[in-house]
Amino acid sequence: MKTTLPPNAFKHALRAGQPQVGLWSSLCSSLTTQIIAGAGFDWLLIDTEHAPNELPAVFNQLQACVGGTAAPVVRVAWNDAVLFKRYLDIGTQNFLVPWVQNADEARAAVRAVRYPPQGTRGVAVTHRANQWGRVTDYYQRANDEVCVLVQLETRAALAQIEAIGAVDGVDGLFIGPSDLAADSGHLGDNRHPDVKALITEALPRILKTGKAAGILAPVVEDAQHWLKLGFTFVAVGSDLGILARGSEALAAKFKP
Repeated sequence: MKTTLPPNAFKHALRAGQPQVGLWSSLCSSLTTQIIAGAGFDWLLIDTEHAPNELPAVFNQLQACVGGTAAPVVRVAWNDAVLFKRYLDIGTQNFLVPWVQNADEARAAVRAVRYPPQGTRGVAVTHRANQWGRVTDYYQRANDEVCVLVQLETRAALAQIEAIGAVDGVDGLFIGPSDLAADSGHLGDNRHPDVKALITEALPRILKTGKAAGILAPVVEDAQHWLKLGFTFVAVGSDLGILARGSEALAAKFKP
């Protein structure tokens, strides 16, 4: 049955400035993904950088998101055109790109997810992204419906906010607090006052570029704080954290 490409609701929500609450997913399980995708979150981060996730498993996790409330966002392992091409063909529309340090690297990510002449994405005729050739307007609309979020993880990257935010095709700038803490001399302490000060100072600069601001904040009070300040898309926890801390809490109720 022929169909048309639906609009990317997550991308359009970010452009409209609508807060999007998300959850990190690192368990690499389609069953887990299906459970949490329907839990009520707006987006779900499928991690391939710091989780043992590979293409076939991500394919299954994208399938598991169908029918849920959460739009899947894939964090690629690196800003690599080959990786983008493979995840695009299995239906990924939203990307988080790690370790973007400057505007040139942001532009490279944007070009990698777009077909010529706007980019360098390779063309396959039949794949999951175009519903096996059934999406009649896929090649006309695919470029516009891809969402590119770039991750700022160092003080050097924060210094480039205005230049990175000016790159056409970048939809959001996401601060990675743990790597920023490490770069600032506070390894393992992403809640250090110095780190929070850097993030607070960066936020209005991101918003001034007209792009969405994002962050990972697995501590409830931190997540609430950043949302109140104006971060648009915030991951408020992780499936791994829920399982680890939840199982520990349950065991502690029965152990001296």
